[in-house]
Order: sequence, then C-alpha cells, then structure tokens
Amino acid sequence: MSSLFTPYELKDVKLRNRIAVPPMCQYSAENGVPNDWHFSHYATIARGGAGLVIVEATGVAPEGRISPACLGIWNEEQQAQHKIITKNIKDAGAVAGIQIAHAGMKASANKPWEGDDHIPDSDPKSWQTIAPSAVAFGTDALNRVPQEMTKDDIQRVKADFVAAAQRSLDAGYEWLELHFAHGYLAQSFFSRHTNHRTDEYGGSVENRCRFLLETIQAVRDVWPQNLPFTIRFGVLEFDDKDQETLESAVYFLNKAKELGVDFVSVSMGFSTPNSNIPWGPAFMAPYSKYIKEQTGLPVASAWGFGLPHLAESAVHNNDMDLVMIGRSILSNPHWPYEAAQALGVKDPAWTLPAPYAHWLSKYRI
Repeated sequence: MSSLFTPYELKDVKLRNRIAVPPMCQYSAENGVPNDWHFSHYATIARGGAGLVIVEATGVAPEGRISPACLGIWNEEQQAQHKIITKNIKDAGAVAGIQIAHAGMKASANKPWEGDDHIPDSDPKSWQTIAPSAVAFGTDALNRVPQEMTKDDIQRVKADFVAAAQRSLDAGYEWLELHFAHGYLAQSFFSRHTNHRTDEYGGSVENRCRFLLETIQAVRDVWPQNLPFTIRFGVLEFDDKDQETLESAVYFLNKAKELGVDFVSVSMGFSTPNSNIPWGPAFMAPYSKYIKEQTGLPVASAWGFGLPHLAESAVHNNDMDLVMIGRSILSNPHWPYEAAQALGVKDPAWTLPAPYAHWLSKYRI
C-alpha cells in the first residue's frame, strides 16, 4: 500500500491523501480581491486529487502584500470572494487552506515577470515598507530600506493577523497557515540578518521570537481549537550558521507548540541573499525529519519532491507527514493521478473526481 495515498487526520480535518499543494502566488488580483483566475485555478488544482490545497500568501493588510497584484483578506469584499474559492476546493474533495501573510521588507514589489523588484518610490502604486529594522534585503532588485516598526506598528500588525484569521474562518477555510518564512515580516524578526533591534523584540533568540509568539497567541484565541492551526517557517538560511539557526528554530517551534500550533511546513529563511542553497531532489527531507524529531510536531516540506517515488519515500520513511507538491502540480494538475499510477495504487483513476475517473477506468486500450 502506498504511504502517500493514505488518509491523514489533524484535529477534525481529514485529508484523502498526504499530497498538499503549497501556497503559490498568482499575482492576479486587483485590490486584493479574488477573481475568475483564482476561482478557476484553485478548482482545477483541487480536482487534480490533492488532499490539501493552501491558497497563496494572502495579505493581512494592504501594506503586507508582496505586490499590488497579491490577494488580501482585510475587508468584507475580499472575504466574500474567498468563499467562492473555498467552495470550489471543497466541492472537488480537497480541504481548503489559506496562508495569511505580511511581506515586510519585501513588499511593494513588481510582479515577478515584470521585474520582481521594488516599485520606485515615485510610482503611485508603491507604498512604504516596514520591518523590524531599517535593513534592506540587499539585492539590486530588492534594495528599499524599510521603516523600522514602532511598538504601535507591532501591535497593529498583530491585530491585522487576528482579523485576517477570523475572516479566513468566516470564508470557509479549515486549515490556517501563518507565513513565518522566506524573509517576510515574521522571518525578519527571527533572523539575525534582518533584526537589529535593541528592545525586547531584538537581540537574544527569546526576543527575536517574541513577535512571532505573540502573533501566534493572538491568532490562537480566535482560530477554533478543532481546526488545524499551522505555520510555514524557515528553519535555516544555508549561510554557514545553520546549526545555530536550527537550534533557535527548535526553541521557537517548541514554544509555538506550547501555544497551540499543530503543524509546521518546514522551509528556508531567505532572509539574506548571501546563502548557498543546495538545490536538489528532496533536499529538505533531512531537515524536516530533524524538526519532527526535535519538536514532536507533524511536518511537511516542499522543494524537489515532484517525482512520485521521492514523495512516497518522504512519507514512508517518516521524514514528513505531508508532502508539498508545487511546481509539478502547476505543470500537471493531475499529478496525483499519475503518482497513483506510478506507485501501483489500486484503481488510480479514482484519485480524480468521478466525472473523470469513470471514463479513465472504464475504457482501457
């Protein structure tokens, strides 16, 4: 029996298999509002057979978007349109998740295919970026120096996360992920590369975790106990200080677990351009397993699991509980069906919805 195609339960949510689609920004919204592109995209992905579909990084505030074309969930108009996304995902048999986010120093950028760089200050589409410290990411493309957050800013952003979580629940999402990775706001508080504060939010690992843990606690108070409450977190930077960063990550994740976090999607920090990432097939699997062993939290990861046997091994070897399949599913939304065939799953066509599965299983040439 395939491990990848066994069901998975977390709290009151049951996934039909261990295949999850991670958040992948579409840069196709106007004023943060979901539209026909999102409705079609997420319906197609969900019909492909994955157990969990997590909607792309969704801004908790206008300033929290990566670009002007990113989704948001800070007002009622956006929330109403998100309801269409959740219905489409659920109707296809998958669980609807959402990643709520604040891009911090990397916000106010152009779409990737239009430069992937900070929008000039003189452009009316740009806005003031904020971060724990006035430290730019440091590439030629992302070089704007953000405004250092005041204590009032910190309280406001935490409240934005709480409001976004409540709207996500009201929109029908059943799996919540806080985006605490990839050099965005929360990761920037955690990272020594980007947090140079001298108050209680900077310096020691305890202080650098403070914003993250306070945000978790605040959101925990409004997100139902019976639904998965999760984070995506960068546990290392590949910057020659990985053991120290991993130890700090374990400290943080154990504290997050105490506050009620149920699950972690293990990723990288992307807080500095001076990293040497060892890109390769399933290269994050050992780090995911390490986090799982050190914290007792169930885990997932992405990056290079697009071959069915790699995804299968990750679950079978207990490296992770779910496998995030992104690029391969963008290339082929029916990847779960092809994986089921490759792994010898009985009646693999029934990975797909009945209107497809019936015909694929009935006629064999």
